[in-house]
Amino acid sequence: MAKYLVIVESPAKVKTIRKFLGSNYEVAASNGHVRDLPKSTLGIDVEHDYEPKYITIRGKGDILANLRKEVKKADKIYLATDPDREGEAISWHLYHALHLEEKKTYRITFNEITRNAVRESLKNAREIDMDLVDAQQARRCLDRMVGYRISPLLWAKVKRGLSAGRVQSVALRIICDREEEINAFIPEEYWTLEAVFSIKGGKKSFTARFYGGPEGKETIASKEEVEAIKARLDKAEYRVSEVKRGERVKKPPLPFTTSTLQQEASKQLNFSTQKTMRLAQQLYEGVEVKGEGTIGLITYLRTDSTRISEEAERAAEEYITEVFGREYAGEGTEKKSGKKIQDAHEAIRPTRISLTPAELKDELPRDLFRLYQLIWKRFTASRMQAARYETTSVRITASGYSFSVSASRPVFDGFMSVYSDEEEEKEENSRAAALLDKDTELSFLRFEEKQHFTQPPAHYTEASLVRALEELGIGRPSTYSPTITTILARRYVVKENKNLYVTELGEVVNNMMKGAFPSIVDVNFTANLEALLDGVEEGRVKWKTVVSNFYPDLDEAVTSAEKELSAVKIADEESDEICENCGRRMVIKYGPHGRFLACPGFPECRNTKPYFEKIGIACPLCGGDIVLKKTKKGRKYYGCIHNPECDFMVWQKPSETRCEKCGSLMLEKGGKLVCMNEQCGYIMTKVEKQ
Repeated sequence: MAKYLVIVESPAKVKTIRKFLGSNYEVAASNGHVRDLPKSTLGIDVEHDYEPKYITIRGKGDILANLRKEVKKADKIYLATDPDREGEAISWHLYHALHLEEKKTYRITFNEITRNAVRESLKNAREIDMDLVDAQQARRCLDRMVGYRISPLLWAKVKRGLSAGRVQSVALRIICDREEEINAFIPEEYWTLEAVFSIKGGKKSFTARFYGGPEGKETIASKEEVEAIKARLDKAEYRVSEVKRGERVKKPPLPFTTSTLQQEASKQLNFSTQKTMRLAQQLYEGVEVKGEGTIGLITYLRTDSTRISEEAERAAEEYITEVFGREYAGEGTEKKSGKKIQDAHEAIRPTRISLTPAELKDELPRDLFRLYQLIWKRFTASRMQAARYETTSVRITASGYSFSVSASRPVFDGFMSVYSDEEEEKEENSRAAALLDKDTELSFLRFEEKQHFTQPPAHYTEASLVRALEELGIGRPSTYSPTITTILARRYVVKENKNLYVTELGEVVNNMMKGAFPSIVDVNFTANLEALLDGVEEGRVKWKTVVSNFYPDLDEAVTSAEKELSAVKIADEESDEICENCGRRMVIKYGPHGRFLACPGFPECRNTKPYFEKIGIACPLCGGDIVLKKTKKGRKYYGCIHNPECDFMVWQKPSETRCEKCGSLMLEKGGKLVCMNEQCGYIMTKVEKQ
């Protein structure tokens, strides 16, 4: 009887796939990549047509030896690595590492690990797609060139262990640019004014918001303006001048892509991108389910497509009709995008919609269950009808001013019966607005005014950074999580309460990259490279053309930066601190967490202490020096050197200039100085020293 060997990447898939195939099939795992560029050298022959030099990855010798034994026994070999560029490249590397040239070798792919999908893939076996392989080779070579040529400069200039990367350096720049925006932001005061009414003779009240005057919509900038409006409205008669009723339709969401799954899992489950991908991988590869054995619960997790197969569409329609009713089954929506998407994939969905989260609750660990439930609900909702709301918009006028109240009432919940991520409207306003018409008589109860300040742009979170990278066309579904993991591991960025903050080390690296390698950290340049890699995948662009056009400019920039670097002797900067152990003047060094003071007499004297950079300004509370400090996670702030006895601290750098109105410290925000006393709020233009 003929013997067939199926080679997959992950040992977890072996168990799942083996039970779908007959006894004449053997399933084995490569444990991911088996060949790569060498770690010790660039590994790309730039003198001879940019030929990459691949070697067996250390520790993979035994795996390859075992696979070769299985290959000898088999009549046909099926390479069943992941259905993307990287998976295609792993199949190609296996083909060469296992010397399969003389064997009948086929490439198979499946978007989900189910009996039908695996068996169908065997019927549609094909050759290795070299366009996909070349797109991955181009990405690997570009990343290697940037990392291996630029990282040594960072080691020389800052400290060993740092790294630059084609995508990670751009991600770091995006975060740094946002931090600069936040630091330069100057809040502006504004007020909201609301009027509380009841319907004459009724007990329940509702609130209407100030809209504007005869000229149209108005913004209230100060307390004085609020008082002027209230004075004009004193003893005024309020009447309902306009009532508009209509219908609002809320469309169902699209099924998940890698990016949107990471964003929603962060928002709803508080998962990091790394955790989301780790759990999704387990759901895809197979989970033990009572009575079913090991089954793959979701489709492939690295995708930017929202397409759904016809079979899955039919199954969803049948399930929704049976469980919710015919009126709930929808057409589904699909994202229209100008950019290339890997449409060989589907969106991320459950492999069987009939396998509900409720059935699996006792089978899965808590976090695995919560992620499956999120994916199941999102997919089910995406195949349902839109939710419909009855809307009411009311305008109330008095003395030339108008107030508005709007509300909506659900008339058909549609997909919202399964998946909802929005807060419900205020019920009191909904009920009251529904009762209003032009003849309604109102009783004015009171005004409610509130002071507000405009807010700076939000700090990036992992989820919002993924969204930004996707919108800018930087990276691909498989790169989002590793990119964020890398910049956190290098301590360029720290995470506090979901927010990402740049560390001092991150600022140093970003400034050096912007100065010496502006194109590498240019958002448009990086997005264009991604488009070129898509061109390689489609067979329109030769991969070595992309690499050969990229490398000479990089080489020139590195050579120039090396010359500038060698022209500047990088000596340790001396401080004013004297080593109490040996009397030498201590020097400033970089460590994993930023700068610290060390004795230059090392190794005889090993004295070290924290480094606090004095900014030459006295603490307004105790008169001590204000110094630049960092939180435990590396975020910069300015505090008193006498902390914890003195608790003075601010996030922005204090200025020597004092506030002309109240005498408080002024803080630097971009080109402005802002009084740290929020009640004062005085702002002036920063004058640079000559």
